[in-house]
Amino acid sequence: MSEPVVPSNFITDAIRRDNEAGTYGGRVQTRFPPEPNGYLHIGHAKAVVVDFGTAQDFGGSCMLRLDDTNPETEEEEYVDSIIEDIRWLGYEPADVRHASDYFDQLHDWAVLLIEKGLAYVDDQDGETISATRGSFGVPGTNSPFRDRSVAENLDLFARMRSGEFPDGARVLRAKIDMAHENMQLRDPVMYRIRNAHHHRTGDRWCIYPTYDWAHGQSDAFEGVTHSICTLEFESHRPLYDWFLAQLDLETAPPRQYEFARLELTHTVTSKRRLKKLVADGVVDGWDDPRMPTIRGLRRRGYPAAALRAFCREVGTTRTNSRKAIEELESYVRRELNATAQRRMAVLRPLRVVLDGWPTNADGTPVVEWFDVVNNPEDEADGTRRVPFTGELWIEQDDFREVPPPKYFRLSPGREVRLRGAYLVTAQEVVKDAAGDIVEVRCSYDPESRGGTPTDGRKVKSTMHWVSAPHALDATVALYDRLFTAEAPGERTGEALDDLNPNSRELLTNAKVEPSLEHARPGQVVQFERLGYFAVDDEVPMTFHRTVGLKDEWASIQKRS
Repeated sequence: MSEPVVPSNFITDAIRRDNEAGTYGGRVQTRFPPEPNGYLHIGHAKAVVVDFGTAQDFGGSCMLRLDDTNPETEEEEYVDSIIEDIRWLGYEPADVRHASDYFDQLHDWAVLLIEKGLAYVDDQDGETISATRGSFGVPGTNSPFRDRSVAENLDLFARMRSGEFPDGARVLRAKIDMAHENMQLRDPVMYRIRNAHHHRTGDRWCIYPTYDWAHGQSDAFEGVTHSICTLEFESHRPLYDWFLAQLDLETAPPRQYEFARLELTHTVTSKRRLKKLVADGVVDGWDDPRMPTIRGLRRRGYPAAALRAFCREVGTTRTNSRKAIEELESYVRRELNATAQRRMAVLRPLRVVLDGWPTNADGTPVVEWFDVVNNPEDEADGTRRVPFTGELWIEQDDFREVPPPKYFRLSPGREVRLRGAYLVTAQEVVKDAAGDIVEVRCSYDPESRGGTPTDGRKVKSTMHWVSAPHALDATVALYDRLFTAEAPGERTGEALDDLNPNSRELLTNAKVEPSLEHARPGQVVQFERLGYFAVDDEVPMTFHRTVGLKDEWASIQKRS
């Protein structure tokens, strides 16, 4: 079997150079380091694919490290969900670690920097520190506490550690250069006081490292070779390197590489905004199928294979861009076309009665059974038996009493094909007291069984149906974009201003064929002519539309 082709991009090229030079002895180890303060979303999916996929491409390993350095916002629930979502995407971490695993070592290394005169305790509050950092082209101002002695800094840091001071009273800062052109190197904060309970370490710590202090050192502890993150951390890379350079590492330090994050049209991935959608009841939770979370996409029926393929195809570049959500949907549709079994369902039912349909000796209508292919793309999926009777459900849109131009579906006097069954012709309609059509009576051609007339006559429309006596009641959720604007917030500055008030439509009177009684939670099927639908994980006979059948991305490509 041939070796898999490793994609060529600036990260894989760097890894090849390192391997050729023997920088890490040919070893490739990456890591995925999310903060457990929320659920993973589609942007994280790309990071997962890049981090884990790159390691796989080179026969290496990827670890999961939970960046649990902010105790007020982190919960075990998020930790569990992150691990589960990564596994659902198709990846198994080589190990699961936490930044909190290294709190002792990080503390000891912070003491080492104080002893070297490279860190100091600052009594200024956060607002003052921010105001004195300067701006681009304008140097910052040294803290009045910057020149404290090593002994005083060690004493104050120990007292910070022991819990003597309240939140915000002091911080530990690295002593680098307040006039540095890179703002990240203007004496960044390494530790802050947080008298908060940590979900893993309890009340053992009241000082917590910042991301910048914990990140690179954790990479070094774990033996990471290539630390891959998104472009917003590009300006942090010199600080990442500076911290590592102050430590006596026995092996080559890890190197950080930044790639463009994934942004989609009609989508936001800000955790703050996603949390607000949940808190305000705009959506039903983190797993609402309208949400861009992995949980939401999974519940909506997006296959993990489609997400992986899309993220790989988007590629690893250094140019930020916003991808059309229709492109992602095209990958979902392609995967489901190959894997989803077909079923018949009617979302907005209209009763059809076939005049002259035969009855049994006891007067009950005859039931015929048709063998129907489950998936024309996969012969191994076999067939199923579908009942047909003289009373059926069809879509309301498939009948017009007064048909518009170029309307070829059922209308008075017009013959159509019922999928795999018979040719029928509408003869009359039955209306209720309000004048709405509630039933269409049709004649049928008993010689056209299977949908093929014996005389070879042609019909222009084939319609799906469900046998009324056998139909199961179902609830179907149809989804539109959660945000009306392609770039939410671009016009007003606040993405939530562009919320779509009609992002979901619930149809509570849908009719589906009886085989769907045995559909598995999470299973995705194609409702013929209507789209792909996922069975809800918890509520029986509830289906979420994953995507429609129309390839909107192909249409966009043709226009461009």
